[in-house]
Amino acid sequence: MAPDLDEPAQPGALSHELAEAAASDTAGLRAEAPTLTRIRVLALATLGPLLTGYLALAALLALVTAIATNAHVTTAGVLDAALPVWLAAHQVPVRISGLELGVLPLLPTIGLAALTAKAASSAAARLDLQRPAQAAKLIAIIAAAHGMAGMVVAALSAHGDVTADPLSALYYPALVSALAATAGVARRGGVLAAIGRRADQVAVAGLRAGALAVVLLLAAGGALLTFGLLTSIAATRDMLPAGAGNAIGMLLLSIGYLPNAMVAATGFLAGLGFSIGSVAMSPLEFDGGPIPAVPLLAALPEHEAVWWPVLFVVPLAVGVLVGWRLRFVDDDPLARLRGVAVAAGVVAMAFVVLGGSAGGHLGRGPFDPVSMRAAALSIALVLWTAVPAAVAAWFGGPRPAAQRLPGLIDDEPEPVVVDQEAEPEDRQEDADEEPGEEEDEAEEADDEPDELPGPRDAVEKSGEVVRD
Repeated sequence: MAPDLDEPAQPGALSHELAEAAASDTAGLRAEAPTLTRIRVLALATLGPLLTGYLALAALLALVTAIATNAHVTTAGVLDAALPVWLAAHQVPVRISGLELGVLPLLPTIGLAALTAKAASSAAARLDLQRPAQAAKLIAIIAAAHGMAGMVVAALSAHGDVTADPLSALYYPALVSALAATAGVARRGGVLAAIGRRADQVAVAGLRAGALAVVLLLAAGGALLTFGLLTSIAATRDMLPAGAGNAIGMLLLSIGYLPNAMVAATGFLAGLGFSIGSVAMSPLEFDGGPIPAVPLLAALPEHEAVWWPVLFVVPLAVGVLVGWRLRFVDDDPLARLRGVAVAAGVVAMAFVVLGGSAGGHLGRGPFDPVSMRAAALSIALVLWTAVPAAVAAWFGGPRPAAQRLPGLIDDEPEPVVVDQEAEPEDRQEDADEEPGEEEDEAEEADDEPDELPGPRDAVEKSGEVVRD
């Protein structure tokens, strides 16, 4: 409605109009500012993990080289050598003098993924991302930046002693960074909320139970690895090279391969085990032989033990725990089995990736290849998890009442049961009636005129047949 020009303007209304005008101007300024802010935040989210990870690896390489015996360190040499190390940290197979090194440490990969996830989470918070589509754009930008950086590094290292395939250098860093960025923006970017809206309660519970199963299985593998190292301290000491610098470098190398060893130990618990060249170890198979002189491998047993199959209780217990967590997720047992299937799928995908990443080629020597038997490991852990989980979820939770199925022959109707207990009470009530009431009823009966007897009544009394 247009304002009345005849009425004088009120001071409150005038101040309100001025405030709206100022707010519109401020909104216009804010609309221009996010463009520069967005560019700055995206640049920090993409270049930050790249530069930070590269410099951290270069510093670690400089430290190892500096403490090594008879080593000559130059800044240019360290920065140049850190380029293929950055590729290896992103699980890109590298070639050293023509020999492929595919068994790469997982701990640097986890560290770089954590940097990327942190940068993506900070960028999502500063850009105030609320929808999964916005988060997907951020993930795509980070993955593309890492893929392009990998191709550039592979091109720069093409004429050196350590080389890498440009295509592998493209998609391995892109895949690692995409997974890390997805984990970083899952909560802030509305990804988890979108999954919660689209998936039902059973599926979400299955995802959580599957993630818990993966963590518990890896923790059990880590416990087995720790037990092996503690019982072989003397062998670990013997595998350390001479010299303090060389020993520290070998220890750092062993620490980098700790996640790989945890995956191998988890495979041992599952019954599949692992192999290093001709050496194969599992609770059901043992083929000994020489192993690389790495202190971490001192945890490997020298002889087969009879009690090893007892370790199968560990994945079995994890499966029971998964089913126990899903026993009350739904009243329908079939729905609970669907949650168990989702959890088993999470376990399968996780250990296919972990098993494939933990192994690989190791030159062309007697220790090639190092295999975690990823496909068989995934199937075995699915069986160890799904079967006991299904039993626990089916019988541990509520079940609907059994309904009788209709048959070809109907059941006979149940006989009517006469309540015999009510008769004595009725008799007692009749006996308790007052005599006066009976006399009144008799008098009323006498007052009523008697009906004239008919022929049929006479026949009924005499029992004879009368004919007219």
